[in-house]
Amino acid sequence: MSVSAKNTLRMAATASGRKIAEFVLESAMERAKETLPDRQLFGLNAKQWAAFQAALDKPPRDVSRLARVLRKPGVFETGF
Repeated sequence: MSVSAKNTLRMAATASGRKIAEFVLESAMERAKETLPDRQLFGLNAKQWAAFQAALDKPPRDVSRLARVLRKPGVFETGF
């Protein structure tokens, strides 16, 4: 970490009345809470929701190659 980055963190921690470790952890947690919903939640309008539900309700496609692969014993079953 650069000297400049350390100084910035130290000044920000002091200004907020926290130790550097507390300030860094709190800041990282806030950023994580901002980042995760973008990856876990998504919004759909009524038309998109209907299309999504229709896709879920459709029967699965027959993927015979995949079925064959899944029937074969895996490396943990047969050894390396």
